[in-house]
Parts: sequence; C-alpha cells; structure tokens
Amino acid sequence: MTPADTAPSSRPASGHKGGYKNRRRLSRELALQGIYQWRLAGGNARDIDRQLQQVKFYNKADGSYFSDLLQGVLEHASGLEAYIQPHLDRQLAELSPVECSILLIGTYEMVHHPEIPCRAIINEAIELTKSYGGTDGHKYVNGVLDKLAAKLRAVELQYSPARNKTPG
Repeated sequence: MTPADTAPSSRPASGHKGGYKNRRRLSRELALQGIYQWRLAGGNARDIDRQLQQVKFYNKADGSYFSDLLQGVLEHASGLEAYIQPHLDRQLAELSPVECSILLIGTYEMVHHPEIPCRAIINEAIELTKSYGGTDGHKYVNGVLDKLAAKLRAVELQYSPARNKTPG
C-alpha cells in the first residue's frame, strides 16, 4: 500500500493564504496519513515514516516534527486513548478513523508539547478535521479537545488572555 492509496489524500489541502501552509501543518497532515494507515492496516512507525517521506510535499513539511508526531502517537497510543475515552459519547473505535487519528495527534501534542499553546493545537485539529473529516466532525473534535484542554492545560487556560478580559 502506498501513501496515495490511503486516505486522507497525499496532497495537502489548500491553506487559508493562497494555498500556503506552514511546515507544522504539513507535518500534521503527514502524521494524520500515517496514523490513519496504522489504524486501518497496522505496521510500524519506522516503515510508515519512510513511506511517507516519498510523498510529494514531504520536503515542505517539518520532517522531524512529523516523525515526532507519528512515532510519539504510535508509541503512546494506549495512554493517549485513555486520556480521550472519558470525553467521548461512544467508544473510540466507533469514531471515524480520521477523527480518531486527529484526536490522537491533538492529545499527543497537549501532553508532550507544552510549548505549543492548547488553543493552537485545537485550531490545527479543527482545520485538519474540516479538510479530511466528516461534515460536522470538526465540531466533535473541538468539543473533545476542549474538554481535554480543561483537564490537561487548566493552568494555561486559567491565565489565557482570552479568558481574562475585563469588561470595558
């Protein structure tokens, strides 16, 4: 199976600024492809990583961040699933493979990348879901990641400028 055979598409979705996407977003798209493939067909991170390095837009992505996401999610999948499951209205296995993969990426970033603001992580997950997920999947992903952020990043959210605005 090649990257082109797996969904989401091996072609990046058009970005907001004339098709431009930053390197991290492209890395997340590649990781989404790899995690999606892993959830459906199995395999190991090293082989999937090597395979996705052949995708046309790989050189425009942040390769080390892509590898971190892919390997980190696959290595910590059961722990990430344990974080996610309490915030779902059904079993994780019942979600679409795309939405499940995006939730795994977002959760991994919240847990293992504290330097990235949780609002940025959630926004990136929403954008990925809008591009590759079901019609209203982005709303579901947003709700789950908001609940996770409240638990995993409570201090960050407490001191977030958006939450601390005083009435004018």
